[in-house]
Amino acid sequence: MKQNKYDNANFFSAYKKMPRSVKGLEAAGEWHVLRGLMPELRNKTVLDLGCGFGWHCRYAREQQASSVIGVDISENMLQKARENTNDPAISFIKMPIEDIKFTESQFDVVINSLAFHYIKAFKITCQKVYDCLKPGGTFLFSVEHPIFTSRSEQDWYFDEQGNILHWPVDNYQTEGLRKTTFLTENVIKYHRTLSTYINDIIDAGFKIKTVEEPIPSNEMLKSVPEMKDETRRPMFLMISAKKVSTNKGIYWTVPILRAPTISKILFFVTSPIIPNISRLRVLR
Repeated sequence: MKQNKYDNANFFSAYKKMPRSVKGLEAAGEWHVLRGLMPELRNKTVLDLGCGFGWHCRYAREQQASSVIGVDISENMLQKARENTNDPAISFIKMPIEDIKFTESQFDVVINSLAFHYIKAFKITCQKVYDCLKPGGTFLFSVEHPIFTSRSEQDWYFDEQGNILHWPVDNYQTEGLRKTTFLTENVIKYHRTLSTYINDIIDAGFKIKTVEEPIPSNEMLKSVPEMKDETRRPMFLMISAKKVSTNKGIYWTVPILRAPTISKILFFVTSPIIPNISRLRVLR
């Protein structure tokens, strides 16, 4: 069963009071970096996985995306998203991220904000995202940084006076489930190494464009003094990747005279227009 803490009344009550839930994207310490990684959205079809209150969906339409679909497992999240959205070009679907099934090459852009560390099937999800993206499309997501998720405690070490000493890292190479606490409830997260995130994206067929480990903006560091500790270790990881245009190629067979038989040279080219030979075999 997929995890859905947001339909727990106590958890959701605490979540909707968070600054990013009340004030939106500008209250999220990492938003200024994620926004900078967004591709051109004008006239694009966008999929938001784990859309929550729909902030990113509405932002995409503000940037004149042609249509946006938001997917979330939580009915509470989607109810709030619908209440805050008055736009027929935005639609919401109740579905776990891992279960998405969209048409091949349906979207120009797929985004995800801080949800993949809650799902087990990241590698499979990357392949599904690749399949539903158009060639040249963008896959942009953020997760809690592997340095943050390595330990179940996910907290600083403090001295006897309560002062922060350092952020401990342990069991980094041991991937998998972490039982931890977020807001009022115990939650399950899935720790992956940085190399796993990167390699799973590459294995799905993507070309990685940018990797970021954001810190809060200067304005937020000034206005929220406790944010200065977020510069001592990375809390978030962001990756932007592009779906490389796929062309299965075509085979050309060219008969050549060779006594006493005729052989064929089999060319495999990546494009019928640009004959870059990637494979060559002689068939006898």
